[in-house]
Amino acid sequence: MRCMWGYAMRAAELIAPLTFQLTEMEIGDPGPGEVQVRVEAVGVCGSDIHAYTEGAVGGNPNVYPMLLGHEPAGRIVKAGARVTGLAVGDRGALEPALYCYHCEFCLSGHHNVCANIRFLSTPGYPGFFRELVNLPVANFKAIPAGMSYGEAALAEPLAIALHSLRLASIGRGEMVAVIGAGPIGLLTIAALRAAGAGRIWAVEPLAHRRELARGIGADVALEPGEALEEILRGTGQRGVDCGFDCAAGEETTSQAMQITRNAGRVVLTGIHTTAFAKVDAAAMRRKELTLLNVRRSNHETDEALELLGAQAAWFAPLLTHTREMERIDEAFAIASQYRDGVGKMMVRP
Repeated sequence: MRCMWGYAMRAAELIAPLTFQLTEMEIGDPGPGEVQVRVEAVGVCGSDIHAYTEGAVGGNPNVYPMLLGHEPAGRIVKAGARVTGLAVGDRGALEPALYCYHCEFCLSGHHNVCANIRFLSTPGYPGFFRELVNLPVANFKAIPAGMSYGEAALAEPLAIALHSLRLASIGRGEMVAVIGAGPIGLLTIAALRAAGAGRIWAVEPLAHRRELARGIGADVALEPGEALEEILRGTGQRGVDCGFDCAAGEETTSQAMQITRNAGRVVLTGIHTTAFAKVDAAAMRRKELTLLNVRRSNHETDEALELLGAQAAWFAPLLTHTREMERIDEAFAIASQYRDGVGKMMVRP
């Protein structure tokens, strides 16, 4: 429907904790160097669930109303002036981060910590739980004809997993453990398997997620209570070379430190509920561990799409649930309560 300055589209706003509201927003034509994309699939991320259930993400409070969703894929419906190499109908994964490209961090290659970053789905910058979005062409990553929108929407979280491996400098044959087999943990396991890691342990309290972890590449999947003893036994009391905390629970970061060898690495990929978290400082000091913090991804999306295309069978079991945007409350209830054997929940605007 044509509006005063653009078109009306449907969107799902988070208006309070645990409460979405379907609404209409206006969108204009794409500007020079931009494409207008119809959003076809958006993955529900763990940070979305933090915002939905807790009213904050990592200590940063929500500002209502807000549009969540930052794992999108879609197809081009309009192209702005000076757009070349792309056409209406092209399908792609969509990058949610808008960088300034001129701050000291962008100029040094650390775009993911850009001083002026605008990350679509954070307060003030609407995300992708909507029908249409205008994006710079650099944020549109074309996908092959055989890749589904759901698979393409995995590119954003898989890029984070790949970034975490790059930070940790994972070598072939290294022993690793991944704590938390939610979507980001499962994608980390897949990335580790693709990178040639050695034995991979997954630590996860939910039985269906342990099964998903085995299916996507974990050699062993353990309950948290047995993890320390079993991993130390399996490594000759040495510990793994690198522990990935993809859960960021009350005890998980400390557990990652306890199961990692002397002079090993611990990678914090998950987002803690609060700004301050407990860690086993004694183990960290005694072992001289390196603690690496993951801040989204840094230009790993192309690599993620290549891996998704080459190993589609690995990732298919992760795509367990889809709901239309009209049922977004149901989608978030299932995902946040880990119901119905959910792996990755997709929303279709």
